[in-house]
Amino acid sequence: MSKTKRPNILLLFTDQQRFDTIAALGNPFIKTPAMDRLVREGTAFTRCYSPSPVCISGRCSLVTGQPAHVTGSTDNVPPKKDFPSFMEHLQKAGYQTHGSGKMHFSPDLYKLWGFEARDIQEEVVHKGSDYHKDMLARGYDHVLEDGGMRSEYYYIPQPSQFKPEDHQSSWVADRSIAFLKNRDTSRPFFLWSSWVKPHPPFESPVPWSKLYRPEEVGDSFRPEGGEELLTFWNRVQNRYKWRDNGRDENLIRTIRAAYMACISFVDYNISRVLEELGDELDNTLVILTADHGEMLGDYGSFGKRCMLDPAVRIPMLVRWPKNFAAGKTCETPVSLLDIWPTLMAAAGVEEAPAPGADLKRIAGGEQAGRAVLSQFQQKNLGLYMLATRKWKYIYSAADKTEFLIDVSGPAMKIDGRNGAGDPQYAGELAAMRTQLIQQLEKDGYTDATENGQWKAYDVPDFGMSDPDFGLIYQDDPEDGGLLQKRINELPEGYRRKVYKTGSESAVLIANAIKLTR
Repeated sequence: MSKTKRPNILLLFTDQQRFDTIAALGNPFIKTPAMDRLVREGTAFTRCYSPSPVCISGRCSLVTGQPAHVTGSTDNVPPKKDFPSFMEHLQKAGYQTHGSGKMHFSPDLYKLWGFEARDIQEEVVHKGSDYHKDMLARGYDHVLEDGGMRSEYYYIPQPSQFKPEDHQSSWVADRSIAFLKNRDTSRPFFLWSSWVKPHPPFESPVPWSKLYRPEEVGDSFRPEGGEELLTFWNRVQNRYKWRDNGRDENLIRTIRAAYMACISFVDYNISRVLEELGDELDNTLVILTADHGEMLGDYGSFGKRCMLDPAVRIPMLVRWPKNFAAGKTCETPVSLLDIWPTLMAAAGVEEAPAPGADLKRIAGGEQAGRAVLSQFQQKNLGLYMLATRKWKYIYSAADKTEFLIDVSGPAMKIDGRNGAGDPQYAGELAAMRTQLIQQLEKDGYTDATENGQWKAYDVPDFGMSDPDFGLIYQDDPEDGGLLQKRINELPEGYRRKVYKTGSESAVLIANAIKLTR
């Protein structure tokens, strides 16, 4: 392919955005005109799944083009070895590669990994991040948590302490626009604009924080028998996200309203980036997607770390005129793993085949019967999924339980009942189980299976009898205990030791569930 014909590439990436949060795809409550434009002018893949429904492992699979069982990053932990990134391939092919916003690379948050330059802004306060330095220079030294208050406030909706123009979501767009204004026009570019939101805390600047009223956003999905679809990880996650000790319907609706506000503010900033492209937009491959979703009270659960649709299913919108049809939807299952081959094909880069497939070919009707997989954790805590157009199969090692869910029908519906115990689906259950196990074993992954069957592990003990055990605190950022410093400045008689840090609580959880890595 001639270098002059290669497209620019813009990857618009959100954090914790579930699949059903775009107005043009059927959400009757949310306002997303920028995403609606991409739906209208491009192709929407309505059955896209994260290869691992948590931040670091999902992003690791995206960047490397490899599934979690191959990278070894099956949770918020680093990959087991160095893997090349698609940014490295694009850079070698002559692309100017730039990243703006949260990348969540592990173990080095500041790693370039094929970027020529990065505007660094991460989920929590980091003294070395460009965003934190900018906010200190703008007089925000009183703000200890850039993205909102965490710990016991993690799922409590809150207005941002920043002006709209200084908020994280605005800053990512500002830095993306600055790159576009000053880029090397002799080369095609790859720009990854990556927003932290709508990852909790659900905080937006005024007046965006008041965009939705709780009674306007609809109730969470609580089907009869829905609790039977929950796994060990739903229960653990509800605990350490402070959401397992009673249900307040008005609070849940307020959480949902605040979550949607975060998405709408990101959407507005996406519109600013698209506008900056101007006449270059039609020569740019634009992909919008996310690392994973958010349960948001559905099935009585919160967070991600599970294989139910609100957590594992994500948006995937692609705009590239003459290559992706405008206004089209594709219901063939796809994954973040498909971005690697899509970018390589668009850039005309010849490289070793990746497990994924070019989204352009999929949209054209190829591989209509394909299946995609996802994994979270491993060994006694492993959670595995295989999804086709008709079925979704899940296995939870911690529960020693299989799930088989019929996902056919309307693309925007949420998972229904578990059919794994129904004799009429025994054949489908066995076929899905065999296909998933064979794929894992084919790749040399043996932590989960033995002789073509799931390994039997002891059921972990989380200590659920104590309602206060395992509550995660994240008050002490990695940059040196700012909260404790402020508490020490209180008048005598009010001072106290700061709460446990997230890392200390994580150790307690690991010990309680006898985690063996």
